[in-house]
Amino acid sequence: MSPPLSVVVPYSPTTAAIAARFAQALAGRAEVVLAGEGAVNMPSGPGVHVLSGMAGKGAAIRAALEKVTGAVTVLQEPDEAYTPSTYEALCRPIQEDTADAVFGRRSAPGLRPELLADRALGGFTRFVADVALEDPLTGVRAFRTEALRSVTLTSEDDAVDAELVVKLAAQLYRLTEVPLHLQASPRHTLGSHLTTLRTLMRYATVRDDADNQHEGYSTLERMDGANNYNAWLGRRFREHLGRRVLEIGAGIGTITKELESGCEKLIALEVDRFYVDRLKNLFRGKPHVQPYLSDVALADWESLKAEHLDTIVLSNVLEHIPDDGAAVRRFRQILPEGGKVLVLVPALPQLFGAIDEAVGHYRRYTPETLRKVLEENGFAVDTLEWMNLVGIPGWFMNSRVLRRRAVPRFQLKLYDRLAPLLAEAERHVKLPVGMSLFAVARVTGEAG
Repeated sequence: MSPPLSVVVPYSPTTAAIAARFAQALAGRAEVVLAGEGAVNMPSGPGVHVLSGMAGKGAAIRAALEKVTGAVTVLQEPDEAYTPSTYEALCRPIQEDTADAVFGRRSAPGLRPELLADRALGGFTRFVADVALEDPLTGVRAFRTEALRSVTLTSEDDAVDAELVVKLAAQLYRLTEVPLHLQASPRHTLGSHLTTLRTLMRYATVRDDADNQHEGYSTLERMDGANNYNAWLGRRFREHLGRRVLEIGAGIGTITKELESGCEKLIALEVDRFYVDRLKNLFRGKPHVQPYLSDVALADWESLKAEHLDTIVLSNVLEHIPDDGAAVRRFRQILPEGGKVLVLVPALPQLFGAIDEAVGHYRRYTPETLRKVLEENGFAVDTLEWMNLVGIPGWFMNSRVLRRRAVPRFQLKLYDRLAPLLAEAERHVKLPVGMSLFAVARVTGEAG
């Protein structure tokens, strides 16, 4: 039987003695893995693993995770400012399934100078990772082991702490913290702080949380942070939404989050397991949202028909499907009479450029081509409107002229500030053109 708790203590030559004392204190109470550089005065034995030869905290944690067998893992800094007496409080939210990672929020009387640099770096980490944690770089944290193992860590050194927060947050795990009273002031070197700062700067500017290994994800991840714009789209969809919904191409759940609260059932179909894993984390504890890993062409449409769906939603998805007509015919076959398909697509073929290529677009639509693909495959179009006139110049410059393959983060944030004003303006003015097209189409008659 696996132990309920594993404790990983990454050490360096200067902290090896403290790490050994932690292992001795925890022996018999938890599985302990010591990993680091140099010798440590603690032999391996039942429930204790000692791994030497790993230079750097990140390398040590990666090696230690291969040995961990507990359902919950604590990462323990080898620093006597932290004590194992906090483990029960740290692990409780995980055991109650209300969190996937729990951070010990440090508190100490007065304003200790030793904590100022940590607090400043913690604030920057909150900004980069977009988390609500007050103390994300604390020296003691508990994790659901499955969640911790799912994160691909690349940092070799102390920057692994910041990388861990960035990637857990990006994979939509539930993060929380509990109060932690320090026994002393934690010790960090200037070099450690500078290493962490450099890593955070990279994730804030030139690297995404998938280390730029998944092309197109940068654009999805940045769009997920455009809260005002996404709320605007969500309102447009909810005006026509039914109760039992199939979302095609849910991605990382940006629009799914806007739709799910009003649904009796929402099936979030996505072809990429990289995104489905994030959907499962995001909607853990919400049984009415069902992530579904499948390509549109290979989905079990008979089973989907048995779900009695009344609405199918595609938010910037139809343009990713090679045979969009065949896909629309599939939608027609599983919807009842009066069922709706709600479609948002990129418009104007003249704008097709590098960003379209990076995210896998086959086409951009005109009103005529979108109406044709819907009406020739079993739907009557009730609404067909332009959206987002103001976005045209930015997209043309970035995608066509500069040939960028992702939307620049700063530009997107600036645009998102304007989104509420644009949404209000477009409610009152019929646009002559736009960067997107929004359509509502209805099933008439019985499926063939």
